[in-house]
Formats: sequence, C-alpha cells, structure tokens
Amino acid sequence: MSAKHEFKTPADLHLEGAKAAAAIVSNALVATWCNCDKETRGLVKIIIAHAGAGITVHGFGACVPTPCDWGAIPGMAYAANVSSSEAVAFSAQYKFSFKETIVVGHLDEGSLIVETFDHFTDGSGRSNYYSRYYMCKCSKQD
Repeated sequence: MSAKHEFKTPADLHLEGAKAAAAIVSNALVATWCNCDKETRGLVKIIIAHAGAGITVHGFGACVPTPCDWGAIPGMAYAANVSSSEAVAFSAQYKFSFKETIVVGHLDEGSLIVETFDHFTDGSGRSNYYSRYYMCKCSKQD
C-alpha cells in the first residue's frame, strides 16, 4: 500500500509555521537590555517584549544628548532546537530611509549577544558593516 501524498500550498505552510512559532516561549529574552559598554557608539539599548504569540524588538542607537529611537518592530524568536520551546535567540530587520539593519541576538549565560548587519541603500558609497554588542539587563536607572 502506498502512502497518500498531500499537497500543501505556501499559505498552508505559512499557517503551520505560525502555529509552530507560537509554541516558542520567549520569557528569558523578554527584557530591557543595555549595552555593557557604556561608551558604545552603536546600539545602546534593545527592548524585547511579548506581542501576542511573538515578540517585538525596539532598538536605540547612540546619539547625543539622548539615544536615537529606532522604533519597535516585529521580531522572530528561535528555540535551541526543533523539540525545544524556550526561546534562546531572535532576529528582526529594520528598514530606515538610508539603510537596512538586520539584528540578531542570542542568550549567553545571562547576557544577550547582539549582532547587527548594516547595508546602506542611499547610494552614499559607505561600506556595509557588521557589529557585535554585549548586552546586560538594564538596571532601574538605565
């Protein structure tokens, strides 16, 4: 007896993926994270929050006199493996008027390591670049 194959449309697969993503619990990621390097010229703070079954990522860059607010955008949480449900990593993509920034991060022994990949779209000729930031949970005064 042969197995019956079932055809699934891309919409069906997307719905199945959404159901699977909803099973990931992001409690360890959800926090306000500040750059451990108080003198950074890059990402100074990132807030990861629950948003329905997913997360939002809200970044802040180093600007004077106050950090530049990148805004809150939808993010994707990731577990350590296919059978795990606790989130250990995330990704998000910002689209600014002059560049696109992919933000990825993962938990590492109580800290959050965040990497950014910046791609300029304004024709300025600036090089795309990569950065890594070590984030600690913010204290009440941060």
